[in-house]
Amino acid sequence: MPTTLQAHQNYLKSQKPYCIDLLNRGLRDVRISLIDQCNFFCPHCKPGKQSESLRQKHSQLEFNQIIKLAKIFIKLGVKKIRLTGGEPLLRDRLPELISKLKDIGVADLALTTNGYFLSNYIYQLKKNGLDRITVSLNALDENIFKKMTGGHGTPKKTLQGIQACEKNGFLSVKINVLVKKGINENQIIPIATHFRETRHIVRFIEYMDVGTENNWSEKDVVTSNSILKKINKIFPLVPLNRNYPSEVASRYIYKDGKGEVGFISSISQPFCQDCQRLRLSSDGKLYTCLFAENSFDLKEHLHKNDSELSKIIQNIWKKREDQYSEMRFCANNNGRNKIEMYKIGG
Repeated sequence: MPTTLQAHQNYLKSQKPYCIDLLNRGLRDVRISLIDQCNFFCPHCKPGKQSESLRQKHSQLEFNQIIKLAKIFIKLGVKKIRLTGGEPLLRDRLPELISKLKDIGVADLALTTNGYFLSNYIYQLKKNGLDRITVSLNALDENIFKKMTGGHGTPKKTLQGIQACEKNGFLSVKINVLVKKGINENQIIPIATHFRETRHIVRFIEYMDVGTENNWSEKDVVTSNSILKKINKIFPLVPLNRNYPSEVASRYIYKDGKGEVGFISSISQPFCQDCQRLRLSSDGKLYTCLFAENSFDLKEHLHKNDSELSKIIQNIWKKREDQYSEMRFCANNNGRNKIEMYKIGG
């Protein structure tokens, strides 16, 4: 018998997308940022923002507005919604929103978090219908962890959050590890070792040029291939097929069967041709790419009926031709003023 996740993946494969962009990519996945505030100030995401007053609560989409848009996304063929931030667990009454989204028929509802507050909320999130959790954890060493988070939090607190997930039925948590050269390369093996022989899936992520404030440089990138080789020397790996066509991570299983790891390679192996994601910021702006310069303000159209809003969203997607990662090093991409990571999540 297939597991619930396998059944869902089989369902996704069997469905033809309703809304197609200019590069023949169907709309399947929406990421909704609930808040652009965070208790961490990671240099790769939100550098130098400790003292800056970010968006006020009055500018955030209200739950009824999020639900209104989510219903339209579902009718347009969206199967998965992921809640991001900032840190989404800072958003008031989050379990209530989870419940409302499940009630309207979101097939796959996921959350990405830094894990700091998970122990406090995971029971209610699970009870209200959250399907999956992704936790960011860039180091097990406390000093290196704090370098990656701007001096905030501890790996112990994040690990406690992951343990709380296990106790509440999330037996396979995805652990996202951003690798930056000269900072946390020596954490690759310890993290892989820590989660080996568990059902959790570690995904190593190449440092990306999201936004413009993190002073990204290609010299700071540790490629997925080099990470894979490092792990493979100690724990031999065998490649796996994708779970579904638009899955961004390349999957590997340990040869002895004791766990799975993944690699997200936007720099060295771009996957724009399979991207089926639309992103909604906490203040109602729609972005068609993680590296977008421009957005469409849906908030000013929320007074319109569902049919009119649906046509607006379809029109945005059908004109979409983003393929930034595949054209990253073209001359016309120099100096782009891209949206910052903390405003739309990863």
